Amino acid sequence: MQHPLGYAWSIASHLNGVKNTDELRKEYEANQPKVVQASMKFGQSKVLYDALSSLRTSWETADEEAATSSFLAAQRRRAVSNTLRSMTLQGVGLPVGSPEQVRFNEIKLRFAELSTAFSNNVLDATKAFGLTVTDPSDVEDVPESALAMWAEAHRRFLVKEAETEGDEEKKTEAEGMEVDAAKGPWRITLDGPSYIAAMQHMPNRDVRKKVYLGYLTRASEFTASEAEAEAEAADNKGEETKEEKAPIGKNNVLIIEEILKLRKEMAGLLGFDNYAEMSLASKMAPDVASVTNLSNLILEKALPAAQRELAAATDLARATGGPEYSESNLPKLMPWDTSFWVERLKEKTFDLKEEELRPYFALDAVLKGMFGLIERIFDVEVRDATGTVEVWHPDVRFFTLHDESDEGKHIASFYLDPYSRPADKRGGAWMADCLGKSEALGFDVPVAYLTCNGSPPVGDKPSLMTFREVETLFHETGHGLQHMLTRATVGDVSGINGVEWDAVELPSQFMENWCYDKPTVYGFAKHYQTGEPLPEEMFEKLKEQKTFGAGMMACRQLLFGMMDMELHSNFDPNGEETIFDLQRRMAEIYTPYALPVEEDRFLCGFSHIFAGGYAAGYYSYKWAEVMSADAFGAFEEVGLDNEEGVKEVGKKFRETVLALGGGVAPMDVFKSFRGREPSPEALLRHNGLV
Repeated sequence: MQHPLGYAWSIASHLNGVKNTDELRKEYEANQPKVVQASMKFGQSKVLYDALSSLRTSWETADEEAATSSFLAAQRRRAVSNTLRSMTLQGVGLPVGSPEQVRFNEIKLRFAELSTAFSNNVLDATKAFGLTVTDPSDVEDVPESALAMWAEAHRRFLVKEAETEGDEEKKTEAEGMEVDAAKGPWRITLDGPSYIAAMQHMPNRDVRKKVYLGYLTRASEFTASEAEAEAEAADNKGEETKEEKAPIGKNNVLIIEEILKLRKEMAGLLGFDNYAEMSLASKMAPDVASVTNLSNLILEKALPAAQRELAAATDLARATGGPEYSESNLPKLMPWDTSFWVERLKEKTFDLKEEELRPYFALDAVLKGMFGLIERIFDVEVRDATGTVEVWHPDVRFFTLHDESDEGKHIASFYLDPYSRPADKRGGAWMADCLGKSEALGFDVPVAYLTCNGSPPVGDKPSLMTFREVETLFHETGHGLQHMLTRATVGDVSGINGVEWDAVELPSQFMENWCYDKPTVYGFAKHYQTGEPLPEEMFEKLKEQKTFGAGMMACRQLLFGMMDMELHSNFDPNGEETIFDLQRRMAEIYTPYALPVEEDRFLCGFSHIFAGGYAAGYYSYKWAEVMSADAFGAFEEVGLDNEEGVKEVGKKFRETVLALGGGVAPMDVFKSFRGREPSPEALLRHNGLV
């Protein structure tokens, strides 16, 4: 019933994220209220709700064994149960035409506006920032790949500047200028590869501070006035303004405050004490206390490790950084110092620099190796079919999956959009559903979108990935495999559909573990120029690095998850405490060694919970990581060098975790694979926190 609108709108939403233009944004915002209203009409249909309730009741009174004897029957029961729960959370129980229903629907419409504005503001603020560096001493010892990326960014900036000024001669000159990575100038932006390179490698503290604060103040009161003035000037160029209501504005602080008030109000209309309760009604975690307990269990191990890690980085800065890092001049490392000195500590500890690894991680080789892993453990061949379908950008590629156990049958396809494009593509990485498997709709070949923001090719060099970008690619592919290798044929529970949010990260985080498996790594780690394999000693150091900084990384994720949960449970959006007071309060618990600076507006860019689906659900990453680590433990138990054993466990993983989708409850899926409930022991062991 929902497919025609859902499919059309999913394409528009996808393009809005990867090919964002003023024209598309305008049409998207104009049509979004209509889509929301149609969705609410479906979700609040009492006729449909009563029909589904009657169907569920008939199943409950029928013979239980007969009703659940087949996978198809189980899917249908889950689909109906999930739909009824979803409709309840969409307000179907509110009396038709009542003030409560009217207000609930007003809130839903406003949410759509606010979340879109939030996302657009982050994208616009990211695009607006740029810092040009001209002094070679400021970039001393910065990796060549970063210098080349920044030098190319400066050339693109000059081209864009000339276009804005309407100066064709200047534009032609900029387009033809020779980029010199060694001489510059260099322009640092806030898209992922550029920002991370600056934080990890830029030796000039003042430059790092400007870039850090540029990132942490995006779409906040610090940047909103200038952005709003530019937007107003652009609007005034038009002949008339059709906007009848006041624009939402570029300051995400105000948007967050309104979102939190509306979420609390909406939860109250449905009888919940807070939005967190409402969110958890459709997740594995039974309550906020369960989330807190798991977080604190991990914190007990992670916090001491994080404090030791920061102390070691600080000692190195004091010993080798010169007078500006002396204790008298700098009592403690600032946030814009931490990543830089942690990276120097990693290089010193393992005698291995990230730049030395990049030549072995060319995108094409990584894809070939990853596809080899998929064939090895899941018996599925991935074939390049780029050029056979229409794409939204020349960088986009298209692949098809074929089941080797079924005579090479074509079973799924996916698009891959691998590179960062700060001009029109939002940051981060994600998998999205293009087409899902559905017997009712006659769709037997699911299609996925895999989107990353990795390092693009520069000059005549291919995309040379950081190891973290390799892990991200494996992560998103894990999501894609659950969508594409599903056996579920009831659309509402096929693939990732119907999977509880705090279980959906299981396959993605599971796939990351293979980045440290020797046969997998040597399936792709070859020098892009010579074809020589990654030296053995470098691979051993890479494995040793796996747990480096795990304490600080775990504490950071715990902070994000519990800050999200606190905002949606105990925080009073109408009280005296501000959202930034809460951020500091939670940081004192989870990252007391690194409290936020006065200007920190991280929440203004926290799109996961204010423009995505993770509100009162960011904890899901850690919740699912417990399951993913334990699942990978099954492969470790048979021995990763035991090829037959790995294939056998891989077959079982495919038949359970990847095949059953949302057709079976995630705990039952896990127990079908592992034979028991998950344990956090494997996660702590993998992170070196035991």
